[in-house]
Amino acid sequence: MTLLRDMRYPTPQELGLAARALADEHPGEARLRQAGTSRAGQPLWVLSVAATGGAPRGADRNVLVVAGAHANEPVGGATALSLARRVLDDPAPRAGCGWHFLLCADPDGADLHRTPHPYSLLDYHRNFFRPPGPEQPEWAPSLLPPDRLPPETLALMALIDELRPVLQVSLHATDLGGSWVQLTRDVPGLAEPFAKSAAELRIPVENGASDAAGWPSPGPGIFVIPQPGSEAAGAFHPEDTRLSTWYHAHRYAGTTAIVEVPMWASDLVDDPAPHPDPRGALRMLAERLTEDAALVASVRAGADVRPGPPPYQDPAAAPLLRAVDWTLALIPRIAAEWTAGTPTEATAAYIASIDAFGRRLSLRAAAMLLRVLRTQEHPAAPGLDRLVTGWCEDFAARFGARWVPVATQVEHQSRTVLAAYDRLVAAGRDERTG
Repeated sequence: MTLLRDMRYPTPQELGLAARALADEHPGEARLRQAGTSRAGQPLWVLSVAATGGAPRGADRNVLVVAGAHANEPVGGATALSLARRVLDDPAPRAGCGWHFLLCADPDGADLHRTPHPYSLLDYHRNFFRPPGPEQPEWAPSLLPPDRLPPETLALMALIDELRPVLQVSLHATDLGGSWVQLTRDVPGLAEPFAKSAAELRIPVENGASDAAGWPSPGPGIFVIPQPGSEAAGAFHPEDTRLSTWYHAHRYAGTTAIVEVPMWASDLVDDPAPHPDPRGALRMLAERLTEDAALVASVRAGADVRPGPPPYQDPAAAPLLRAVDWTLALIPRIAAEWTAGTPTEATAAYIASIDAFGRRLSLRAAAMLLRVLRTQEHPAAPGLDRLVTGWCEDFAARFGARWVPVATQVEHQSRTVLAAYDRLVAAGRDERTG
């Protein structure tokens, strides 16, 4: 596929055109349809591949693959197209199973995050955008009442209700780090093919992911979201998680897998050695995060970009400023969590993951604010530009960042999705025959 050979990330518009071409190549087997409309009126495209011997809706079971849930994680669309072509070419995954690909869950956000082929972390952050939590399609139900859900969320939930997927896969990415998988239910046996793929492709496994601190882990890089009430559950606010679209598939006995892959890899997140002083390290990282956020907040406060009614005066700047303010408001709570009840034991990988997470929070807020100030030719822009540049360079140097080609990211995600489906089907077969 040319998009992969060119080593670039497709835009939502390119995804739609490529999916249309694929459906035209395979009439009767593949179908492209519109599942809804974004807030800005863009189509939400779903590419469906029929089960062997049946129509896409006539399968015994369905798999739903969701791409583009986070605007700043563009690899998912390329993976979805690659997977669609694979299942068209290989009858095995289609035996009694329809495959459905939501090509971009947030096309409006994806248009604001413009990085077809970033050459460095700085290049990636020059046009960075990640909407605030309530505007993210998967997370909105955990943060908003039902009558305020965005149309992208409603379309995704309706798709889950229609397909009742045995497996929902959400394709995500991290800017710098390693690969890991989060599961709403365990998928026995997934750890082995996941680790094999990562090793073959030279992608580190993030075995201490900060998103999954204390979660049950059946193998390196595989994490099962804890049940409510467990001690580990508090780290990730499971009462919110279970309201997300990840858990909507549980209404139909489905399982959701969230597959993360890095744009830039770092071996630091794959180090299982004990950290010599995790408490001291977390205190230091919390202090640095607080100080860095204060620098961004001071620029934000002094920039005289008025929020007042309506909330943001400049329509072009509004989504960026909402995201800046939401991120800055989130940081104090995160810093407090790092210093409250800090562990006496932790791996070097876990501390490295926390380090990376803290760096990217402040950096993202600064990068989005810089986009607004640069457009307005604000006098504070040059100083903030130097700050963003320095943070990007320090981030890359500290973690020994190495670029993971887009085709490699796609290959690892695709292998992991197919392995998750194979293991899930095998586990169900074992239960029926046991």
